[in-house]
Amino acid sequence: MTANEMPPMATPRVAAGALFFDNEGRVLLVRPSYKKHWDIPGGYVEPGESPRAACVREVQEELGLTPAFGPMLVVDWAPAEHEGDKLLFIFDGGSLGAEQERDIRFADGELTEWRYVDAESLEQYGPARLARRIRSAIAARSSGISAYAEHGSAI
Repeated sequence: MTANEMPPMATPRVAAGALFFDNEGRVLLVRPSYKKHWDIPGGYVEPGESPRAACVREVQEELGLTPAFGPMLVVDWAPAEHEGDKLLFIFDGGSLGAEQERDIRFADGELTEWRYVDAESLEQYGPARLARRIRSAIAARSSGISAYAEHGSAI
């Protein structure tokens, strides 16, 4: 079979982020300088890089932290208009202590602010599909079983 005979294949963009919690169970959101909404720390996977390695790199670049990451919580099939197919991975960043919070630095200038948010308030900070994705990750963390999601909703 030649390259011209190959059936079309998806070539999704791949991104990875981390879900961090405080001692009250709220999730850490960050405000990117280049978006209109809040998000979780993370970013796109570079060629040849694994989603987990991208998550570690992005958190270090964005927050100046190198925490020990837990398991993958959710992978979300989340195509976006004007961006095409996307696969988004969320890893468990665990709970941040007061010392880690004091160590947060916006070294690369991509982020301007961070805060903890209750799961019930997520829609006030970003799109509904992001809120669904984060809630799917929280549920996966609680159950101890990684989840597959589409458009943020676990299936």
